[in-house]
Amino acid sequence: MMGFWIFGVLGTSLGLTILIELLFAIIIGIRNKKDLLLVGLVNILTNPPVVLAYYILIFYAGIGGIYIKVPLEITVILVEMYYYKSYGNTFKHPFWFSFFANAVSFGIGEIINIIF
Repeated sequence: MMGFWIFGVLGTSLGLTILIELLFAIIIGIRNKKDLLLVGLVNILTNPPVVLAYYILIFYAGIGGIYIKVPLEITVILVEMYYYKSYGNTFKHPFWFSFFANAVSFGIGEIINIIF
């Protein structure tokens, strides 16, 4: 049964994801303030529902692991790509930005989960 601990998980996941993806954007040369804000906003839109869906599926449907992570991450990549393409100023390849930003943040998240 899920409890109040889920709020800590959601906040930590969102905070780390925004930090990692903003750093990724800056490292690859995105400096436009509107685009950096967009990176934060799309993660606020996508991260909490995906993390919550993941835990609901684990606890209540018994589905977990790669079977749920892959479809959820693909959904996130496509939704974020749409916003980067529609509202971004300097995203030359919105799909690839979304793909690699999410791959980096997902990978770092997996490492953190293994360590802690």
